[in-house]
Amino acid sequence: MNISAQQVAELREKTGVGMMDCKKALLETGGDVEKAIDYLRTQGFAKAAKRAGRATSQGLVEAYIHPGAQVGVLVELDCETDFVARNDEFKTLARDIALHVAASNPLAISGDELDPTVLEKEREIYRAQTLAEGKPESMVDKIVEGRLQKYKKEVALLDQPFVKNPNETVGDLVKSKIATFGENITVRRIARFQIGA
Repeated sequence: MNISAQQVAELREKTGVGMMDCKKALLETGGDVEKAIDYLRTQGFAKAAKRAGRATSQGLVEAYIHPGAQVGVLVELDCETDFVARNDEFKTLARDIALHVAASNPLAISGDELDPTVLEKEREIYRAQTLAEGKPESMVDKIVEGRLQKYKKEVALLDQPFVKNPNETVGDLVKSKIATFGENITVRRIARFQIGA
């Protein structure tokens, strides 16, 4: 199959992925741009998983002040090289994550980092709710754990739907950028400040 430079350029514009990877994706999918996007996402997530263990000792701290100056956010976003840290697309990612933190107020970066006392309190609340709903005693623990997992996804940054595109999580956004840049990216720390809170 013959893939035109225009098709490759169009796919690159939509995904930000390198020219050779775009051409390969188009060849794999018979020139179908939408299928090529899905193919690249699949390949990117596989590459991102391989890079997950690599050290991230470079990066930047992004500050975001929400209009009205009532909410401010600091995000430390780390990567492997200074070259990527200075890239405008990396800076945009950091700003987008900071904007998301301002809007969604996550309690932690991942569900594993949530305060155990908060989780235990939620577990007790869910247990009381489940018993009050008259659920069978044998099912209560399973229902409580299911609700607790849902809660973790609602309050952990990487599991939250991204405010600019609710069809992907913040974690998916970061993984797609790992694929784009070809190196590991880590959200190291977040801090959200709000007047009166």
